[in-house]
Amino acid sequence: MLKGLEPENVFSYFEEICSIPHGSGNVGQISNYLVSFAQKRNLEYCQDETGNVVIWKEASKGYEGHPAVMLQGHMDMVAVKEAGCAIDMEKEGLKLKQEDGWLSAEGTSLGGDDGIAIAYGLALLDGEGYQHPPIELVVTVDEEVGMDGARALSAEPLKARRLINLDSEEEGIFLSGCAGGARVNMDFHFEKKEKKGLLCEVGISGLQGGHSGEEIHRERGNAICLLGRILGTLEKELELCLVKVEGGVADNAIPPSAKAEILVTAYDDGKEEATIVSDELFERECREKMTSACRRLQRELATELAEKDRGVQVTCSFTGMEVTEAVGEALSSRMIYLLYTLPYGVQAMSAAMHGLVETSLNPGLLSMGDEEMLIGISVRSSLESAKRALVGKLKALAELAGAETKVSGDYPGWAYQKESPLRDKMVEVYKGLYGKEPRIRAIHAGVECGLLIDKMPGLDCVSIGPDMKDIHTPKEALSIASVGRVWEYLLKVLEAL
Repeated sequence: MLKGLEPENVFSYFEEICSIPHGSGNVGQISNYLVSFAQKRNLEYCQDETGNVVIWKEASKGYEGHPAVMLQGHMDMVAVKEAGCAIDMEKEGLKLKQEDGWLSAEGTSLGGDDGIAIAYGLALLDGEGYQHPPIELVVTVDEEVGMDGARALSAEPLKARRLINLDSEEEGIFLSGCAGGARVNMDFHFEKKEKKGLLCEVGISGLQGGHSGEEIHRERGNAICLLGRILGTLEKELELCLVKVEGGVADNAIPPSAKAEILVTAYDDGKEEATIVSDELFERECREKMTSACRRLQRELATELAEKDRGVQVTCSFTGMEVTEAVGEALSSRMIYLLYTLPYGVQAMSAAMHGLVETSLNPGLLSMGDEEMLIGISVRSSLESAKRALVGKLKALAELAGAETKVSGDYPGWAYQKESPLRDKMVEVYKGLYGKEPRIRAIHAGVECGLLIDKMPGLDCVSIGPDMKDIHTPKEALSIASVGRVWEYLLKVLEAL
């Protein structure tokens, strides 16, 4: 599919990577693929228990005495797909397509974040004639779900103290700092009971979604929070029992859709012997109230999100009068109002860097089984104290609602350093190649540099990458021309180091 694209070796490896399922938590095949690559070329490597892979390549002739450089990226991708897409992303590779100079995948996310980093690394390790110091290629697992690989990585075998991270999405921008983060899980436990009522489904869809760090400032709609608003609005007029709720795929992706299966009942907890005078009248009145409320919410949200998320759709459908297992009214109310009151979005802007988001959060995952409901929330901040405070607020909110909380995937931020010999050299090379200076910035998203610096004090880091758009969504696309330019620049940097 990608034959003929330049640089051919980079795109050849990227296509191989895309043929291997490698969503977060499903990285065994891609990890073993990297090991096989090293074995076939007699390169020194190690693979740890979590699946992290490090591959070493000796310096090219004349660079033997130069300090080593680390190239680093992650092997997992956010695996999401459009509604109705038949691809099983746990078992199948991606179907690549080209359009107007951009590479994407049919119906699914592409995984340019961060498959292109692996492709760059493998092309370099496999190539002959490149000039470079000793190279350590470090490829971690499950970055997208809490940087678990970087957290588990042992720094003992790593010698480089200069790191080029290849997990950025804007060419010409040198990242030199990022936010820290954590995941907060809220967990409701319950027992369902058989109840009679009108079985319905309400949902919200058509939102853009996106990366919960890089695009949080765009104020796009969060389907989980908006579903809470819909349910909270309906709960004011009707007795609702939750049957099932679901939305989002990962805490670090803004959810574009969510839905709830609910039972509208006239019964209160403890009064299940009561009868309804007329099922037909009850059903008709409920249908009218729900349809009217959803239409009103559709109009309101379309107005509120007009310039931010144009495609929003509020829907409701009815199965009819049923006897089914559902959560009781009282607990359902607490669960609904927790969803209704969940904070979302930018909480504070940085005082140190104009235009940079300092603190935010994103409820990105909602699921419900037979005995529990889970809400997964990504918290980010460039200030550790602000991150802790926001986590504490979520814990308090959950406790008031009767939910349990668990914090995981806590990782430090990467503080901007005024002095960076690596950055200075990379800026010098960039100016020589393009006749202009790159932009130096920090981002609100997380990269693994902060964790690696914790393990290797004094590590000098810069993060770069080619142009991508709509990462973590089925619209994700990678600029073909930008991939080539960044490859050319990377080779020049290594030659200068």
